[in-house]
Formats: sequence, C-alpha cells, structure tokens
Amino acid sequence: MVDLERHSRHVLLPQVGAAGQAKISQAKIACIGAGGLGAPVLQYLAAAGVGHLTIIDDDVVEISNLQRQVIHRSQDVGIPKAESAKRFISDLDSSIRVVTHVLRLNESNAAEILKDHDIVIDGTDNIPTRYCIDDTCKNLGIPWIYGSVYRFEGQVSTFNLANGPCYRDLFPEPPPEGSVPSCSEAGVLGVLPGLIGCYQVNEAIKIILGIGESLSGRLLVIDTLGTSQRQLKFKSENKRSIHQPDSEPEESMFNHIDAENTLARLKEGWKPFVLDVRSNMEYEQAHISWCDLQHPHEQVIEVAQQIPKDSDVLIHCRSGMRSQIAALLLMQEGFDGQQLYNLDGGIQAIQALDPGCIVQG
Repeated sequence: MVDLERHSRHVLLPQVGAAGQAKISQAKIACIGAGGLGAPVLQYLAAAGVGHLTIIDDDVVEISNLQRQVIHRSQDVGIPKAESAKRFISDLDSSIRVVTHVLRLNESNAAEILKDHDIVIDGTDNIPTRYCIDDTCKNLGIPWIYGSVYRFEGQVSTFNLANGPCYRDLFPEPPPEGSVPSCSEAGVLGVLPGLIGCYQVNEAIKIILGIGESLSGRLLVIDTLGTSQRQLKFKSENKRSIHQPDSEPEESMFNHIDAENTLARLKEGWKPFVLDVRSNMEYEQAHISWCDLQHPHEQVIEVAQQIPKDSDVLIHCRSGMRSQIAALLLMQEGFDGQQLYNLDGGIQAIQALDPGCIVQG
C-alpha cells in the first residue's frame, strides 16, 4: 500500500504518479556498504519509499566516519554500520523491510545474498569486491550501480542493465591488491560521497520506473574542485570501443601492459612518450626517471596538445586505475587507442621490479 501523503511530491510527477510510486515501494534493492556512499544511498532510497532494502557491511561505526556517513550518530560509534543504518531507516519509515548482513561480501556468499534483488548498489571502497559484484550480477542478470570517490573526484555508472556493458568492460583487470588507497588512506571531501550517492539513487529510481536515460555504457566523472563533469562512453567486451559522434569513426580500446613487459620492451628499444597522470604532490614525492610529462588525470585534456599522436604513449598513475580514465579522455580527444598503453600496476609495479629508475623527492 502506497503512502500517498508521504510520497505526494513523487505522485505529482507525471513520470511517476501513483503507479510509479507503487513500483518503487515494491522494489528490492541491495546496498553493499553502509559507509561513505552507502549512507546517502540508503538515506534516499528509504526516503523514496523503496519497500525492501538489504544492507551488507562488516564494519562498525567510528568517530571519523561521521564527517561524511550522515546516517550514523555519535552514539552509534562501536556498533555495526548495518545495524545503525537499519535504525535510521526504521526511524524514517517503519514500513520499509530492512534485512542486514554483518559480513563482507565475497565470492562464496554473493550469489545467495544478492539473488532475487531488482538492483544492487555498490557502496564500497574495495576494488576486489567490485569485481565480485560485477561477476555475480552478470551471472544473476541483475543491474548494478557503481559509485567511487577519491579525494575530490567521484565516478558513477550503471552496469549489466539489460545485458549492457559490465565493470570488466571498463576496467578489465583489477590492480594489485592494496595498491589503490582507500578513503582512510587518501582522504575524501566529506560532501563528495553524498553527491555521488545521490546520483546512484537517481539511477536506481530511473531503472525502477523505466524513465530517462541510464548511465549504462557511460562513466560519469565529477570533479568537485573544478565543478565540472565529463562522460566517457564504452561498450561491452565484444564491441569494446569508445563511442564517437555519428560523424566520426569509432576508435578501438587502448592497450594494457604490465611492468615486466614494459621494462623488457624498453630494453629492446621501445621509446613511448611517458605520461604520469598522478597528482602534482605524488609526482614530487617520487616519479619514474624516464617520464616525459606529468599532469593530473582528470585534467589531462589540458595538455593533450603536448602529447604526440605519432608515437606510442605509456600512461601511468599509482596503481593503474586513474591512468585508464586518462586514456579514455585522450581517446575522446581523437587519440588512437592502439597508440595508448595503460601501465597496469602503475608506478608501484615498476618500483617493485626496478627501484633504481624511481626518482625520490
């Protein structure tokens, strides 16, 4: 039964109405994580009237969480985040059914926990878990909504919607475990998870109602320092390419190369243009001695004219994730994907094999 008074502002929308709000109330959504992203996701899913919410989180509330995880309170410190989130939802709307799993999602339990859900939302900062979500949702035929935050930048996309592109189509291989810093290691602007979480809930509501245009096949990148947004388009693995305007040909995806093969090819005479897309501070602390140009990945378009289009370009960051975004941005600026090489494992992998080529700040 739809609470028409509670959800009257939704019902007034022609694209929603009473029938649409009924669909929302019947939806079953799993949110993996009740932290930085999970907090605003659960807050707005509950406020929207989603009738069944499953929360998966193995962590407990800490005082440092309260800077951005807005559903938790000071008195919740020390209790499981999943239970704190359930308390918030029940206080907001007691008609919502909430199921909690105080555990970490992994390959052994993911299928059993996520089955029968309409949508899965990623609220983690754990890359191996994202690959587990992607593989499980693909097998179960469930769309999932990705969110990621890093310092001042966030990303959002929808995967596996109607057999559309998956996470592995965008990021084929995970970086080495532990190589990508979490929020606790790198820091994050407190408001950023709220912004990204709201985008994730917006995607979920559009999917439930069958309205608007989803982010399937598109990665939304939001830079809060520059107050800018950019969309990068990609296809599934069988048609892996970057979309270009109809008047332009499509470019093939960029190459991947690991540190071992990079060093071997360099010894054989390979001379790529080496682009470091880490932050200025990271570069000053340590960089590869044979780097040709450094510029932060989210602003790489600013230096596109300094990058040659008639030679190979080796792009690297700390672990190999940000450099993939930089490669996508360059491809949308007209670079041939076959000349771009993403250094999987980043500077960390190079340093592990050949520490002598690293210049310390």
